[in-house]
Amino acid sequence: MTTPVFEDVDPVSGCDCPGCVHGRRAGPGPLPARFGVHPAARGVVVVAAASAALGVAPAAAAPASPHSPPGPGNPARDDGPATPQGKEAPLYGLAGKPAAPAAAPVPAATRTDIIIRAKLWVAARVPYNMRRFWSDGYRQDCSGFVSMAWGLPGNEWTGSLGRYGVKITKEDLQPGDVLLFHNANNPAGGSHVVIFGGWTDYTHASYMAYEQTPAHARRQATPYPYWNHADKYVPYRYKGVTAATAGTQPATDSKAPRPAGPPRTPASHGVPGYPGRNLFRPGEENEYVTELGRRLVKKGFGNFYATGPGPRWGEADRRAVEAFQRSQGWRGGAADGYPGPETWRRLFA
Repeated sequence: MTTPVFEDVDPVSGCDCPGCVHGRRAGPGPLPARFGVHPAARGVVVVAAASAALGVAPAAAAPASPHSPPGPGNPARDDGPATPQGKEAPLYGLAGKPAAPAAAPVPAATRTDIIIRAKLWVAARVPYNMRRFWSDGYRQDCSGFVSMAWGLPGNEWTGSLGRYGVKITKEDLQPGDVLLFHNANNPAGGSHVVIFGGWTDYTHASYMAYEQTPAHARRQATPYPYWNHADKYVPYRYKGVTAATAGTQPATDSKAPRPAGPPRTPASHGVPGYPGRNLFRPGEENEYVTELGRRLVKKGFGNFYATGPGPRWGEADRRAVEAFQRSQGWRGGAADGYPGPETWRRLFA
């Protein structure tokens, strides 16, 4: 599967930073999305342009909120934002406990898998918190977000994520790679990591970033390499990235995209044939989602559904599948909540 070089740029109206809120209240109408301008940035752009023409300094923008990485309408302070990081920790563990050793096998993941996982947190608007853990077991800060998207066996922090990646150049960046700044002298002062989602245009001056930041996970066009500390961010590529399979489930449970719809994988020993992973993506609506949901209910994993399982794939389906996968002893990327052939076989066995 060919990985896209660019991501479409769309307004991120749900951002809760002070600059974005101010921009939505007081700013002029939105600029076309093709310009890659965040809604809250438009007032800053217009004021800056007018000021430059008149030789007048622009008025100060809205102040940055505590522990909030800078963004459109929220410029960086000289010393950068304070972004405290949770230490290494196991899934569902307490911050500060040792995580899996660095020598542990690195789970495989496709670029598609990484971006899909990132989008799940963005869609769920997972709130930022360096001491709390989301339902999937990952800590709700920026490094926990990347640990989740890469499918790591534990929660890393900005000081340890580099062990799971290799340094690359700006020209090498592809969706699923990260931009990492670890302030070794003062980890709470500016340390941050974001997931690269693709260049917004051919100039490579801006990219789509997925990040976990106050108030919640977000996706937005971001100047390269980031809003501040431009000389500190280092591009990294996950060591386990692959174009073939992903996750640590058995080799027969491949996560490579399959054609939607029939034909299914041939049925075996009374187990209905696996219809393909592409049918179990956010927003997909088909009979196989209903079939899967009913089987999960029958197996005792129906408590995630507020109503009966239906034909549209949603977070309740993913969490039910994840719970089933964990009941099989799978962890990390192997229990991501998306059914592969082996998950399907065990459910219907």
